[in-house]
Amino acid sequence: MVETQAQLEEVIAEWGFLPFFKNGISGFSVEDIVPPELLFGEHGEQGAWQWKGPIISHWQCAYGKFFGGKAGFVSLEWLPDFINWRRSLYPLRSMDADARHILDVLRSEESMLSKQLKVASGFTLSRKRKLFNPDDPSAPLANRRNGTAFDALIGALQMGTYVCIADFEYQVSRSGEPYGWGVARYCTPEAMYDTDWQAAVEGRTPKQSRRRMVDRLVRLFPDADQRKIERLVGI
Repeated sequence: MVETQAQLEEVIAEWGFLPFFKNGISGFSVEDIVPPELLFGEHGEQGAWQWKGPIISHWQCAYGKFFGGKAGFVSLEWLPDFINWRRSLYPLRSMDADARHILDVLRSEESMLSKQLKVASGFTLSRKRKLFNPDDPSAPLANRRNGTAFDALIGALQMGTYVCIADFEYQVSRSGEPYGWGVARYCTPEAMYDTDWQAAVEGRTPKQSRRRMVDRLVRLFPDADQRKIERLVGI
């Protein structure tokens, strides 16, 4: 079992991929390999949930909603192949115009807190899908750019590896202690990591990158259902 941040970083580096939550492949998640009391921290002690930011800050892995819309890590060694495959699955041209707009805003600033990016992209912080219409109270206005829509779009951009999480910023108590779940600071992999992913894949096609990743995980988890591995990689 993993009981320290350093041990968790070693697993990420060794395996190359590590979802945070259970996913159908036994043993292949932070939730599986960290004791329950250390997953979110208890009794004032930090746990794996709080280790995310410091791990990201060591610049050895990327973090985001990469696995079925749920969070996880990808080591920098495997990130180029991951990007190569995922961007072929989620081409920008097929994404919603609002998603492309969010990405354009983020690229212009390099990194932004979630709330900042939401507002700068023209989305409301409210999750309501209907807004009061002062001209006709009986006919509410559609709020297409609501908070829920933003969350779905930023999630899709992470699944496509166009966006990752650069850090988590916490509120601070009067005593100077951070608290709460932390607000995500978004960034693009290109801005965060000084890596030419296209050169790093050495001419491999997206399908060849996919094959390398599937083969890697099959070697790590030979008893796992390969179809589940393929779904996790992003079929």
